[in-house]
Amino acid sequence: MAGFVTIGHSLILSIKYDSGQIHFHHKANTLEPSCDSHPSNNYSADKKHIMLIEDDLELAHLMKDYFNRHHFTVSLIHNGLDAVPAILEQQPDLVILDVMLPGQNGLDVCKQVRLQYQGIILIQTALDDDLDQITGLESGADDYVVKQVNPRLLLSRIHSLFRRVTRQTQELVDQNSEHTRQCGALTISYSDRTVKIHDQLLSLTTSEFELLALLAASPGRVVSREAIMQQLRGYEYDGLDRSIDRRISRLRRKLSEDSAGQTFIKTVHGKGYQLCF
Repeated sequence: MAGFVTIGHSLILSIKYDSGQIHFHHKANTLEPSCDSHPSNNYSADKKHIMLIEDDLELAHLMKDYFNRHHFTVSLIHNGLDAVPAILEQQPDLVILDVMLPGQNGLDVCKQVRLQYQGIILIQTALDDDLDQITGLESGADDYVVKQVNPRLLLSRIHSLFRRVTRQTQELVDQNSEHTRQCGALTISYSDRTVKIHDQLLSLTTSEFELLALLAASPGRVVSREAIMQQLRGYEYDGLDRSIDRRISRLRRKLSEDSAGQTFIKTVHGKGYQLCF
């Protein structure tokens, strides 16, 4: 069963009901190509700003309308070359970044902005493309979704990411009243969520910062996988999930690259991980 809803004067939203799932498809009159990179005129400081980087103009405007109706401010970018300066200039709260973009692909965009952009990056990958997902996370993305995801699921994922960042930031600030922690050559600033090694700014994703901050809360002590999973993901470790191991590996590599090979994170086999300095 399907239905159609007109949005504005040009976009038509097709809602198809299939085995209890809702899928969004679109068709439209011709849209004028534009960057539309600045937030809409109804911008409000209390609204979260999402930057959507998507080269499909019709889909981008449809998604923009959907997020506007859910009280987000949305700006659109339609190619990779415009994406980097727009992200760095506007510093949106969250970036939804397509991998396949004209001019420059999304993975390269992610790598270029990560050092100077502390917000959330959510990449859109091709269906079941594990390589894109892994490469995206290694490039600095905080999470990924498969393209053509159910909009309600995407919205739930976004709300979850914002809740996680807000909760983690407040907890870290509350636990560290001085707002800064010094661990040897590492300087961790909880108020602005930055990390420096020998006064050199380190490029970390939101999830990598949270992991490092968790280890730094117990310097020299072993933190178990179970504790990390519960604290950062909100559920119990099942003995099979390797996402924490992969995140530790990426974080360890970044710390090592910026510290002349010094090892900051030690694996204690059968126990967990330890921050050393």
